[in-house]
Amino acid sequence: MLKKLLPPDRWKLPVLIITSIFAGLIIFTFYISKAHSYLSDNPSTCTNCHIMAPQYATWSHGSHREVAHCNDCHVPHNNVVNKFYFKAKDGMRHATIFTLRREPQVIFIKEEGAGVVHQNCVRCHSKLLNDPKLEAGVKAHYEHMTDRKCWDCHREVPHGRVNSLSSVPNAQVPLPESPVPDWIKEYIKNN
Repeated sequence: MLKKLLPPDRWKLPVLIITSIFAGLIIFTFYISKAHSYLSDNPSTCTNCHIMAPQYATWSHGSHREVAHCNDCHVPHNNVVNKFYFKAKDGMRHATIFTLRREPQVIFIKEEGAGVVHQNCVRCHSKLLNDPKLEAGVKAHYEHMTDRKCWDCHREVPHGRVNSLSSVPNAQVPLPESPVPDWIKEYIKNN
């Protein structure tokens, strides 16, 4: 059975070379795209795609930066499988748009993502919503939790006004590291 899967002897070297090339291209693609960084919850990962710089900058200067990172708000937390499925699906969509250079100047959250963010607002702020000392203000929250999103009223939380790349001109955004290995830089410099 195993013998049927192996190529003829004269094909073994070309098959090995082609397989090695494809494996190398896959590894190189993962390296260049910083795919490993997307497994973490590090907020600066979101700036791998330069179009997210205003969102990162406004978050890093806002009130949520001390208590919540991107994934705390933008992925579901009802179970681990759903969290990583949503993260992978959304990440593939982002990577495809960025790779094909189809990213818009102004980013708007998709409806599915907006639902996730709204549920995470409620999840994190549920103690505040149940505080009897805030009963008058909280009653209005309960009445509107199903017919609108939290940011319909809390417009500036947590990203502030992000209308374009120029909307946060003085914000410090981490520059992405160069994907070019040092040995290639040295080779280019010396030749």
